[in-house]
Amino acid sequence: MPKVKTSSTCKKRFRKSNSGKLKRSHAFRRHHSWAKSHKTVRKLRMANYVDETHEKKIASLMPY
Repeated sequence: MPKVKTSSTCKKRFRKSNSGKLKRSHAFRRHHSWAKSHKTVRKLRMANYVDETHEKKIASLMPY
């Protein structure tokens, strides 16, 4: 049986947590942090979880 390959884009953007959920980072974090409030920048630093509606599709791209 052939190997199932992990999507390169997904392995860069998502990680599996211990509970099995997929963790992701926030968007809008890279540039123009001076224009955002300190509170916003601080909240963007924290990881977030992938929405349930997308979880099945992303999980299929990351078999391992």
